[in-house]
Amino acid sequence: MPERSPLAPDRFPALPPIAGVRLAAGACGIRYKGRTDLLFVELAPGTTAAGVFTRSSMPSAPVDWCRKAVGSGRARAIVVNSGNANAFTGRIGAASVARTVAATAHLVRCEQREVFVSSTGVIGEPLADERITAALPQLRRSLSAEGWAEAAAAIMTTDTFAKAATRTAKIGGKRVVINGIAKGSGMIAPNMGTMLAFIFTDARIPAAALRTLLRSANDRSFNSITVDGDTSTSDTVLLCATGQAGNKAVASAASAQLRDFRAKLDEVMQDLAQQVVRDGEGAQKLIRVTTKGAVSEASARRIALAIANSPLVKTAIAGEDANWGRLVMAVGKSGERAVPARLGVRIGGVEVARKGMRVTGYDEAPVNAHMKGREIDLEVDIGLGRGRATVWTCDLTHGYISINADYRS
Repeated sequence: MPERSPLAPDRFPALPPIAGVRLAAGACGIRYKGRTDLLFVELAPGTTAAGVFTRSSMPSAPVDWCRKAVGSGRARAIVVNSGNANAFTGRIGAASVARTVAATAHLVRCEQREVFVSSTGVIGEPLADERITAALPQLRRSLSAEGWAEAAAAIMTTDTFAKAATRTAKIGGKRVVINGIAKGSGMIAPNMGTMLAFIFTDARIPAAALRTLLRSANDRSFNSITVDGDTSTSDTVLLCATGQAGNKAVASAASAQLRDFRAKLDEVMQDLAQQVVRDGEGAQKLIRVTTKGAVSEASARRIALAIANSPLVKTAIAGEDANWGRLVMAVGKSGERAVPARLGVRIGGVEVARKGMRVTGYDEAPVNAHMKGREIDLEVDIGLGRGRATVWTCDLTHGYISINADYRS
């Protein structure tokens, strides 16, 4: 296992049980030795589900299956393996998914379309699904409402720490819980979500409303992070609601009764997304990029991502070099509308440039001090409109090269 990220949280959070959710993790030897690599989640009958998936034109076999299954809006089980992505495996990969789904549905006694599967790891290698199906009966016997830490650890690949978040919310006076786990460290430039994330609540929310809630929260969280500019074949985010909290069902995602739930779901997903960036391969610094004054929100997001994905920006920050000219460069290459005479730049809250020029009397000392910290704030004002966006990324270090050069070794 790689050394724990210096940006990692101090400890794994205490996730409370969620009525209708039981989890178990085990080791079935897909790729790793001496660590868990399989997660089994069983959900109560009546659980509703929504999902978002990679927009890559090279999706994994599990993603293909889940895209079809999520149309039912129901979920009874989730099976996740690490170590092998089951991507670019053709008919062999699809057959592997089919066998895993069939075995899981038989165990849980549910319809196959209520079973979701995810895989993460090496691309292009057939998955030894017989190891998964052989392990499922024992895992089902060990299901527990308390197994969150083990579940988060089982889905890791190059991650250096397990990722989880929890919040409570009120719906119509009823207290509901939202728990989430995620994995991700490299191949992170989501075009929908992050590598893998699974979010659970005991709230009663119809599938149609869940879909709207998930897509909206996803844009502000997993679609607002990048580590290396590469979109995975396996990106999957699932949101499951067991309906065990006892709240009255709310048909519309826009309902005022869901205001607190929407806010807390946003918090859970942003927490998880930022943990992914904190665990970026080789990362030493967390970078927040804020763009404002763009002609639209979409334009602001594209400019922010151009900055966040720039190797020159990321390596300058790794070297603690306040080379703000690279931010200007990234704005210019974004293809979005920007006028030099309107542009402003701040680093760590210190104004560096205004209206297309370095500010008079600019003192680089406080900026240099900021660059030596673990968390870096970059802000660019386009000066043309009201569009605003924030994305999170990390620096680019020699560690990233080492991890990925040796990934299959």
